[in-house]
Amino acid sequence: MKLDNNKLKIVIILGVMCCFLTAGIITQIKTVQNSPTTVGKTQTENELRDSVLRWKEKYENAYEKLEKKEKELERLREQVANSNESAKGLSGKLDKYNLMLGKSDLIGKGIIITLKDGEVRSFGGDPLVHAQDVMNVVNSLKNAGADAISVNNQRVVDSTAFNCIGNVITVNGEKIGVPFVIKAIGLPSQLYGSLTMKGHYLSMLEAGGVKVSVEQVDKETIIIPKYEGIYKLEYAQNAE
Repeated sequence: MKLDNNKLKIVIILGVMCCFLTAGIITQIKTVQNSPTTVGKTQTENELRDSVLRWKEKYENAYEKLEKKEKELERLREQVANSNESAKGLSGKLDKYNLMLGKSDLIGKGIIITLKDGEVRSFGGDPLVHAQDVMNVVNSLKNAGADAISVNNQRVVDSTAFNCIGNVITVNGEKIGVPFVIKAIGLPSQLYGSLTMKGHYLSMLEAGGVKVSVEQVDKETIIIPKYEGIYKLEYAQNAE
C-alpha cells in the first residue's frame, strides 16, 4: 500500500519534529544532570579559596606577633645580660669591701702565737698575760704585714678593743681566757722573723715569766673567722 504525497510529507515532518524533540529532551536532561556538579564544584572552590585566604591572614598575623615576641625576648636577654654584668660588678665590690672589713672567713699561711700565764717568781716579774700584752703582739703583727689576725677565734678589725676584766680579757666585747691563741695570715717567714728577733716584745714577755710559743705555718691551713660584730659610728655622721 502506497502513501500519497501529503501523508508522506506529514510523516516526514512529524519524524523530524520527533528527532528534534528527542534531541532537545536529551540535551535538557544532560544539562540538568551536569548543572548540580558544576555548581557544587564552583561552590567548593570558592569555599577552599576563602579558607586559604583566612589561614593566610592568620599565618601573617601569627608571624607578625612572633616577630614582635622575638624582638621583645631579645631586649629582655640584653637587659638580663646587662643586669648580670652589673650584679657581677657589685658582687665583686661587695666581696672586696667584706674582705677589707673582715666580714669574710679567710684561710692561708702565717704564724700561730700562744701566750700562757707563767708561775709567779719570788724575784719579781709579771708572768700573767694582760690585755695590753695581747694588743702589743697584735700591733706587731699588723706592722709586720699580716693580712688578717684573730685572738681565740675573735677577728681583729679596726674597731676591736682589748680590755682586762679580772683574769679574763674581752675582745670585741667577748670574754676570752688563757691560753691566748693569736693567729695571723701573711708571709710566714716575714711574720716569724719580726716576732722572734732579739729584743722583741715577745722576748720581754718570756723574760717576765709568760709562756710563749711561736709556730710558723707554711701551708694554707690557718683559718681566721669573719668579724661577727656590727660596725657603727657613735659620734660621727656624713658631712653631706
